[in-house]
Amino acid sequence: MKIGELARATHTTAETIRYYERSGLLEAPPRSEGNYRLYTPAHVERLSFIRHCRNLDMTLDEIRALLRFQQEPLQNCAQVNDLLDEHIGHVAARIRELQALELQLQALRETCREARQVCECGILRTLQEHAQQDPEPASTPSAEGHVHGTHGLGGRP
Repeated sequence: MKIGELARATHTTAETIRYYERSGLLEAPPRSEGNYRLYTPAHVERLSFIRHCRNLDMTLDEIRALLRFQQEPLQNCAQVNDLLDEHIGHVAARIRELQALELQLQALRETCREARQVCECGILRTLQEHAQQDPEPASTPSAEGHVHGTHGLGGRP
């Protein structure tokens, strides 16, 4: 099958499929005489596995490790368990960060309980005051624990 068919079969964009190939998660398929990628059912299976792991918010490095473990089916799975336990810890930490963020946002919302002129908006005033007190680049983790996305290396595709 061609890349468009694989994309439809796995609900994945062609761009993401190419990204997974470049990053080594998905084996590059052979090409036709017309230089089209020709995918097999094994590609569908592997890509579906990768997508499911991404839906569980696993990083590309975690998925890479799981794929390596799959290649040694007779080995003990203790390291797979350890990897998942570590991932659960990351998720638990993110949940705590999200709960703290929710409290911060609720407190911010309380600074402007009713609609008024923008120049009197407590939310905007508070945000401006905090920005002047501690200007922090957006990519730097907040001391107050703002959620920053997937915990490890690797993009979200």
